[in-house]
Amino acid sequence: MSDSEAGQASLQERVEKWLAREMPIIQMHGGTSAVREADPDTGVVVIELGGGCSGCGVSDITTANIEAALLQWEEVNEVIVRVPDPRESLGGPEGGEPIMGIDRTEGGRGDWGPLRSN
Repeated sequence: MSDSEAGQASLQERVEKWLAREMPIIQMHGGTSAVREADPDTGVVVIELGGGCSGCGVSDITTANIEAALLQWEEVNEVIVRVPDPRESLGGPEGGEPIMGIDRTEGGRGDWGPLRSN
């Protein structure tokens, strides 16, 4: 991107283009990225990763790489990268709230009532 293009594009647009160009691995692995905030006055950039990034074992590395690269930009003072917890998408707490009749705390037995012997 030339200096004249950089001056005309908003900070949010430049971060979005940078993510698409420099972090294609996110989309290649089924993830998504969205710039939720890019405030040129405060220098705060907030990015949310989703899709395949939720629950991915290397999302912390991706997050660190994004933060390190964007903090090199003169107009960026703080970078926040959020990766939603995959449990949030299920609507369940950390513990074992039953989903579809299966009690996750009891080895998947569910609640079938008392056992009957024949």
